[in-house]
Amino acid sequence: MKTPRYTPLALSLPSTVPFVGPETQERSRGKAFAARLGANENIFGPSPLAINAMQQAAEEIWKYGDAQSHDLVQALAAHHGIATQNILVGEGIDGLLGYLVRLLIGPGDAVVTSQGAYPTFNYHVAGFGGALHMVPYRDDHEDIQALFAKAAEVDAKLVYLSNPDNPMGSWHRGQDIVAALADLPEGALLLLDEAYVECAPTGTAAPVDINDPRVIRMRTFSKAYGMAGARVGYALAQADLILAFNKVRNHFGMNRTAQAGALAALQDQNWLTHVQGEIATARNHITEIAAENGLTALPSATNFVAVDCGQDGDFAKAVLDSLLAQDVFVRMPFAAPQNRCIRVSCGPDEDLALFAAALPVALAAARSACAADIAS
Repeated sequence: MKTPRYTPLALSLPSTVPFVGPETQERSRGKAFAARLGANENIFGPSPLAINAMQQAAEEIWKYGDAQSHDLVQALAAHHGIATQNILVGEGIDGLLGYLVRLLIGPGDAVVTSQGAYPTFNYHVAGFGGALHMVPYRDDHEDIQALFAKAAEVDAKLVYLSNPDNPMGSWHRGQDIVAALADLPEGALLLLDEAYVECAPTGTAAPVDINDPRVIRMRTFSKAYGMAGARVGYALAQADLILAFNKVRNHFGMNRTAQAGALAALQDQNWLTHVQGEIATARNHITEIAAENGLTALPSATNFVAVDCGQDGDFAKAVLDSLLAQDVFVRMPFAAPQNRCIRVSCGPDEDLALFAAALPVALAAARSACAADIAS
């Protein structure tokens, strides 16, 4: 035998990843980006208290992390006003998505999501053999009614909805999501990804009863709390579902420094308020840059802004490629018609100044390329 005996499912999967990271792109191009505005990281950084806590925890990095994330879970329970039995901490929302899919989805099981929504979720579903069913966005929003109708049609076990949405930055009122639950079919679980909810207007978070067995919500310290590299996420759900994760999760997946940093970050709400202000200012700045170039920035409840380039996906890709060539890292949605946009993460003035200088050059290059294609 010359090779491992892969499963039929593994053999059927493409050798792809959801995102090509900026470091990978930098190695490929042979130089670093001057402005890193494509990964929706919080460039304004974590709380100084979190940095100090992680530095102190690093002195005991020889220890495994607490398998229960006890102190962090206790603090999160107090923060949300719920019981500790309703909270699970894991390796970012991405890790928790993998565990949830592993719990619920086997070969052929139906899963519903939006065409163009967060691809890492799709990656997990494919990895466990689930059958993905997608519905289109409506007016650049994930379409709750269409998602639930498709779930009833295919007898879905799991429905994915991000609120606020990535990659468009759009959002639904939390009360509207709760009201729509009346249409969620029996036996389906709504996975509500709230990664960006701390960046959103008041009322965006869905006021779901923590003991409602139809919903699991996921939050993260990667965005507004500025700790993407620490990989700390958590799930909020009915106690029996949270307990079921213990059957499949990596019990020592959380490292000590990340746990300490997240605990300190949670306790520094003043820093969170500061970052929220910086994000709001940056969103306005990106909107102004777009308008100065004749483009439209979509309203955003996240730490990024989708900028409508005014044409199709090919044109937006040409804009993106030129920005990358000018050392400005941004991304774009991958599904039409959202792929008419580029997606720009909020950042400090110096990074946005580089974007502002590069954008008119990129637009000119894209228009020239499109004109040449028409002429040929």
